[in-house]
Amino acid sequence: MWSILRPEMFSMARLMSDAMTPVRSPTRNASDHLRKMYCSTSTLGLLTGVIASLINLAIENISGVKMLHMVRLVRDKRYWAGFFYFSGFNLALTFVAAVLCVVFAPTAAGPGIPEIKAYLNGVDTPNMFGAPQLIVKIIGSICAVASGLDLGKEGPLVHIGACLANLLSQGGSGRFRLRWKWLRFFNNDRDRRDLITCGASSGVCAAFRSPVGGVLFALEEVATWWRSALLWRTFFSTATVVVVLRGFIEVCRGGRCGLFGAGGLIIFDVGDVTVRYRLGDLLLVTLVGVMGGVLGALYNHVLHMVLRLYNLINDKGRMAKLALALAVCAFTSAGLYVLPFAVPCTPCDPAFGAACPATGRSGNFKQFNCPAGQYNDLATLLHATNVDATRNIFSTGTPGEFRLDSLLIFFAIYCVLGLFTFGIAVPSGLFLPIILMGAAYGRIVALVLQSAVAASIDHGLYAVLGAAALMSGSMRMTVSLCVIFLELTNNLTLLPMTMFVLLIAKTVGDAFNPSIYEIILDLKGLPFLEPKPEPWMKDLTVGELAAAKPRTISLQVVEKVSTVLEVLRNTGHNGFPVVDRPRPGLSELHGLVLRAHLVAVLRKRWFLLEKRRTEEWEARERFSSVELADKNCKMDDLELTPEELEMYIDLHPFTNTTPYTVVETMSVAKAVVLFRSVALRHMLIMPKYQGPEISPLVGILTRQDLRAHNILGAFPHLAKKSKAH
Repeated sequence: MWSILRPEMFSMARLMSDAMTPVRSPTRNASDHLRKMYCSTSTLGLLTGVIASLINLAIENISGVKMLHMVRLVRDKRYWAGFFYFSGFNLALTFVAAVLCVVFAPTAAGPGIPEIKAYLNGVDTPNMFGAPQLIVKIIGSICAVASGLDLGKEGPLVHIGACLANLLSQGGSGRFRLRWKWLRFFNNDRDRRDLITCGASSGVCAAFRSPVGGVLFALEEVATWWRSALLWRTFFSTATVVVVLRGFIEVCRGGRCGLFGAGGLIIFDVGDVTVRYRLGDLLLVTLVGVMGGVLGALYNHVLHMVLRLYNLINDKGRMAKLALALAVCAFTSAGLYVLPFAVPCTPCDPAFGAACPATGRSGNFKQFNCPAGQYNDLATLLHATNVDATRNIFSTGTPGEFRLDSLLIFFAIYCVLGLFTFGIAVPSGLFLPIILMGAAYGRIVALVLQSAVAASIDHGLYAVLGAAALMSGSMRMTVSLCVIFLELTNNLTLLPMTMFVLLIAKTVGDAFNPSIYEIILDLKGLPFLEPKPEPWMKDLTVGELAAAKPRTISLQVVEKVSTVLEVLRNTGHNGFPVVDRPRPGLSELHGLVLRAHLVAVLRKRWFLLEKRRTEEWEARERFSSVELADKNCKMDDLELTPEELEMYIDLHPFTNTTPYTVVETMSVAKAVVLFRSVALRHMLIMPKYQGPEISPLVGILTRQDLRAHNILGAFPHLAKKSKAH
């Protein structure tokens, strides 16, 4: 069950933090916070870079052992032995990844990006960024990718970066948590949110060696609230990641880190792509973009249906999740092993030189089952990790390297595998599978056009553009994808074409359905607030919306313990308005108190014998900032005596006296924009007119109240306007 963050700084939490901090000048405090943020972001980048490099090394070496032995069996014509070895190896790796996710950390399955996007929008998914999730994500992604499943490690790397950021902000996890005083500066939702944003950008940078692309990914895709200070923090963390990655590449150059080929395969890098194009190619690029947008939208639609089916299967329990993962792995292994036998061998072009055929694990021209001097182009793509396959299919200057029938088979099988692999209980990413499908689609277009117009067409160019088109058509990202592809290819001449195709594909895809991450957010039931309200929301006021809800429960400034306990046990609200009555017949809104703070007061038994106001120093002496930052609202073990129930609690030290309030005549459309832009958790609705006999509060709205489908459920007549728009 998710919960809502409280990124705004409450007055009492700030008061407690100040009470425990030595008195310093504002400049000193600001410089201290800046220095600590530099330290945390650099540590985050360092750890993300090291872990990403080790994950790459593990995947490449495990895949190397598997592929070399399987090819050796095929060369000896022991085909069944090769099949059972290949399938058994993959099943064992998938079993490890699935068991870790099913038993120890269920939230580590999948990419983790939708949950990060929801967290940065204000929705906290429990057990999402802890130490168990980090460990399972690392080991699980290694096993899942090395098993040959059609998934990537890019999404898991983003989640790993977010987990590292969360643990750094808290000093660790559980009883191993560090208790350093300076860590309390990050013990709030706002700073933790900033660090997790840095972690997400570092993960993308580690996946693609794209520092600027990582920053723009955080800005465009995952971050809801952005400010200039966050820009340099994310950039600093990604710069640290790039330095670490470059260090690993230099250390491992020449094969000193295991079974990988020339060019530094531990990092996704296609820097040798060089293309030239003419202005007349814009018409063909437009066609690539339109088709990419249609294919991306179709992919999202089918994947939505598959994920709904998988949810029904996974709800049946752990064994069902494990069986589904193993079944998908068995189907994948059979397809990857058998399909290369279905295509004929291709003679090596003398222009390819000694690189053809390739007998090792890597290379563009896999010999596989072919005689000397020939290669199997489909095995070149299928019998490689997704990173190697992407590098092979992006290669330029090799127009005859891949046959049309091989590309069609590869595109078809990767579409099927991509649809049926995502959603099983293993860490998985969508980036590379979609890139591979798009690159194959681009090469197919290039082959068809070349045979139709008999013109010289660079297949590598269309592979890159096809990958960009399908990515944009499915994920609906433009700026960050453009920079990522630019940094990957190291070719500025690609920039205009890539921008053009990304914009076209996104526009076409938006005409059919939402992005893939929005679909996943909806399937998971996470209340994500979109940046733009629905047009029909302007026809409804917040007062009307509040009136459709149950009556708001409020508390007095000095309230009886029994009343507070009854309210907490009989409601699930996370915030309660506090009303003051300075004199009979007159009520004033004093502020808002959180459920977690009420539970903290009850646990501490900070009760009064008589109904009176307390002094601020009394609360300072009893509560610490750590206690007030705790989100634990459980009351199962709370037992109070009859005498304690008759006592009183002074709520004013724990009340946020400056909550965000709006007048009841404000439109819901404006309220949604305000709620999202200010990162609110509760919005108090005030009456238009004030008076002695008028209640100071009309109601209170939360994130769930402002979601479109919830509003339509309360006001069915607006559904017609929704369809009209």
